[in-house]
Amino acid sequence: MRKTPLIAVLATAVATTLALAGCSGASSSGGSGADASIAVGSLYEPQNLDNTAGGGQGVTEALNGNVYEGLFKLTDAGKLEPLLATKYEMSPDGLTYTFTLRDGVKFHSGDPLTSAAVKSSIEKVTADDSQSARKSQLAVISKIDTPDDKTVVISLKSRSISLPYNLSYVWILGPGTKNYKTAEDGTGPYKLGTWKRGSSLSLERSSDYWGTKAKNKEVVFDYFTDATALSNALLTNQVDIVTSIQSPDALTQFTGNKDYKISDGKSTTKELLAFNDRVAPFDKVEVRKAVYSAIDTKKLLNSIWGDYGTLIGSMVPPSDPWYEDLTKVNPYDVDLAKKELAEAGFPNGFTFTLDTPTYDPHPAVAEFLKSDLAKVGITVNINSISADEWYSKVFKEQNFQATLQEHVNDRDVVWYGNPDFYWGYNNPQVTQWVNEAEQATSTDEQTAKLKLVNEQIAKDAASAWLYLYPQIVVASSSVSGYPVNGLNSQFFVYDIVKK
Repeated sequence: MRKTPLIAVLATAVATTLALAGCSGASSSGGSGADASIAVGSLYEPQNLDNTAGGGQGVTEALNGNVYEGLFKLTDAGKLEPLLATKYEMSPDGLTYTFTLRDGVKFHSGDPLTSAAVKSSIEKVTADDSQSARKSQLAVISKIDTPDDKTVVISLKSRSISLPYNLSYVWILGPGTKNYKTAEDGTGPYKLGTWKRGSSLSLERSSDYWGTKAKNKEVVFDYFTDATALSNALLTNQVDIVTSIQSPDALTQFTGNKDYKISDGKSTTKELLAFNDRVAPFDKVEVRKAVYSAIDTKKLLNSIWGDYGTLIGSMVPPSDPWYEDLTKVNPYDVDLAKKELAEAGFPNGFTFTLDTPTYDPHPAVAEFLKSDLAKVGITVNINSISADEWYSKVFKEQNFQATLQEHVNDRDVVWYGNPDFYWGYNNPQVTQWVNEAEQATSTDEQTAKLKLVNEQIAKDAASAWLYLYPQIVVASSSVSGYPVNGLNSQFFVYDIVKK
């Protein structure tokens, strides 16, 4: 989901400025070459600095790969590469993984990278109070052994073909702080500078980094609550890059202007009308399918994003290995929707409450849905809620009928195999396929099983997948080396250079 690194878990923000180790960050860019300060404009300020405690999408964007690193890295192209682990071996039965750690790595506190730090970092993700989106996937771990400082042995309850991939989400934390919500101790190419709540967060190049040093001296994430103000900041040179343009209207002022470059990358962010499949009337497949077919998703996408974005018919974006075009499974067809409603016992429609986050684009999407669904006799009562309320009411308490939310991550179709997930979809066959996919002995076998999952959730209209966001990065032509795909909200800044 968009406001968090996977699941939009947003904690209550601390109102005061948190001054962290390092120098104060600037609010505009300066310098050039290795001495440059790069200003990055974003709408996604972290809620805190801990990605297991509801830090939000913003903490992933700013800190993942920049301040913190994992055993593996997911590149901007979606390729998994070793990072703090140099190699691993898997036992013949697939139940034991042995990882060898990289030599010469130190945390920003000066402490060396050890297997004990890796063990405690993984256990932080799987802890009872963890809000990490990968918590359920890593629950397959039965124990972690550390026979020496450079070796980590992970034993599993069952095979997990996705273990290395899931470990790329685990930040390896050093012992230099006890409160990761307000301070950091990572191994990345940057140390944290100053976080000015409601304004900016700066990253300072680490001179002791184990790998290739960052190509710029400093990066400042400047935060905006309004998309128009964000675009104006780029036009007035307050920022050098905007990580994600939120409206096609904002692009017109940059199109054809040699001073700016527009990059249309690959997004993994899905806009969902998520039903609570546990409660009436959405406990009926026919009702969910009727609602889906009553929505003109093509018109909706165009109204929000113009010529950008992609229609999808399931939770799987084209960048996932098990993608299929399923947009015709629940086609836009008002007559079909009315027929399905009648078959479900609602010939005159029904009324439901749509819990709608107050940040864009959800309010506009909600009004569009209200208008379209009224044409088939369905009345939508829009209940606007904050991000904090969404987490408490919808995600945690599961006290809702339907909601809007964006899900950021790739390969997250597996959540439909978890009946306890907030949307309550419960198909034992799907759960079985998800489990079999994870225990597969080859990627081909895994892909085949997850295609079955993909097809079944579409047939069941487990949710209504409205569209796939575009990933539009706009930058000054004076800078280069920035990522353009934004997979899982990450935004690597260490290769950015400025003329």
